[in-house]
Amino acid sequence: MLKGKTVVVTGGSRGIGAAIARHCAQCGANVAVVYAGRADAAQETVANCEKLGVRAKAYQCDVSDFEAAKNLVASIVADFGSVWGLVNNAGVTCDKLLLRMSEADFDRVLAVNLKGSFNMIKHLTPVLLRAKEGRIVNLSSVVGLMGNAGQVNYAASKAGVVGMTKSVARELASRSITCNAVAPGFIDTDMTAKLTDDQQAAIRAGIPLGTIGTVDDVAATVAFLLGDGARYITGEVIKVDGGLYI
Repeated sequence: MLKGKTVVVTGGSRGIGAAIARHCAQCGANVAVVYAGRADAAQETVANCEKLGVRAKAYQCDVSDFEAAKNLVASIVADFGSVWGLVNNAGVTCDKLLLRMSEADFDRVLAVNLKGSFNMIKHLTPVLLRAKEGRIVNLSSVVGLMGNAGQVNYAASKAGVVGMTKSVARELASRSITCNAVAPGFIDTDMTAKLTDDQQAAIRAGIPLGTIGTVDDVAATVAFLLGDGARYITGEVIKVDGGLYI
C-alpha cells in the first residue's frame, strides 16, 4: 500500500501515465500529475484520483528543461511536504527511417525521454536522500531492448533509460532508494489505435500471448514496484509485453 505517500507521475495526463496515477491513488497515494500540454486531460486525471479519496494536483512542465524541472520539484515538495516515489513516464515519438530523420527529430526525442528522466531524478534525489527511502520507476520500452525500424531515436532514448536506471540503482541503494524500469510492448493507446486492423493483427501474431496489452497492465506493474512488495528489487527491467521479447 502507498497510503499517505506522494508519487510524482510525469506524462500523467492520459494513456499509460493517467492509468499509473489512478493505480497509485487506488493504493492510497497522493499524486502529483505532471503534464506538458493537455491541461484538460491532466485535470481529468486529477479528478479521477480525488474521487478515490486522495490528494492530487496537476503541474505543467516540459521535463526536458533542467531549470523548469528543478522549479517543478520545489513546487511539488512545497505542496505535498515530501515525495515517496517518482514515475518517469513522459515521452514523445518522432518515427522516421534513419535516412529521413533530422537532427531535430533525434534531439527532441532524446531530450524528453532520456534527459527529462535525468532531470527529474537529479532534482528529486536530494528529497529522497533526506528521507532515506523512496522509489523511482522509469518507463523504458521493449524497443529499447530489441530495436525497431523507423525508431532509431526512440530506441536510443529508451535504451539509455535502461542504463540510467541501473546506474541510479547502484548509486542510491545504500539509502534504501530503489530504481527500476518497466518496458512495455504493444499497448492499447492513442498511438496503437491509429493502426489498421491488418496492422494490429500482424502485431498480435508476433506476441506469444496473442493480445495487445492495456494501460492497466503497465500501471499495475509500476504500482507494484512503488510498493512494499518490491522493497528488495532494484536495477531491474520488467517487460510488460505479452512475451514479445523473450
